[in-house]
Amino acid sequence: MAEEPDRDETERERTTIIETGGGGGGGGVLAAVLLIIVVLLLLFLFRGQLGFGHGNSVVPSTVNININHT
Repeated sequence: MAEEPDRDETERERTTIIETGGGGGGGGVLAAVLLIIVVLLLLFLFRGQLGFGHGNSVVPSTVNININHT
């Protein structure tokens, strides 16, 4: 009569490791882009208080030009 082999030798547990290639880090880039957009928007909205605005420039309504023909 043949002997039965030990179960430890015939049945082994196998572990499969699946590497996903990183995949993370996209959230940091998105946060940086959103931060830049918010800063630019705030600079645009408060440019007058920060000194980047139009200032007190005066634009005349008419310009007189005299051309003398000789």
